[in-house]
Amino acid sequence: MTTWLLVADSSRGRIFQAKSPSGELNEITTLAHPEGRLHEQELTSDLPGRTFDRHGLGRHVMEDRMSAKEQDTLKFAVRIAEYLDGMRTEGKFERLIIVAPPDFLGVLSAKLSDPLRKLVSMRMDKNLAQKSAREIRLHLPEKLWSAVEV
Repeated sequence: MTTWLLVADSSRGRIFQAKSPSGELNEITTLAHPEGRLHEQELTSDLPGRTFDRHGLGRHVMEDRMSAKEQDTLKFAVRIAEYLDGMRTEGKFERLIIVAPPDFLGVLSAKLSDPLRKLVSMRMDKNLAQKSAREIRLHLPEKLWSAVEV
């Protein structure tokens, strides 16, 4: 059974595979999203628009329900989920382990399709996307194949 490991944050998604349950990780691909490192003000070029209230006094700021940073994070989570779903339909893997910081893990998990969600055997809320494959492996269970959903 082929198990893939996704290690991601809002700026990078790395996919690994291990040749054996306790073997080292081999990086298959990286999905880069440099915008994920930008600050809110760097993602927006203007302040929110303003409007006059027709039935009251004063001006009001028109705000989006979601910040530009949240929208950008959501967009990258969708990109990762779509990529993984495509690879799932091609039969590239049968099991998936996801490691991501808690905030990104939640956003990403919400964007997984039902068939893809069923392949997730474990989720870990750790920020390891910038670590080496060897460092990442040290944070995982000794045997990947026996990993159970948390």
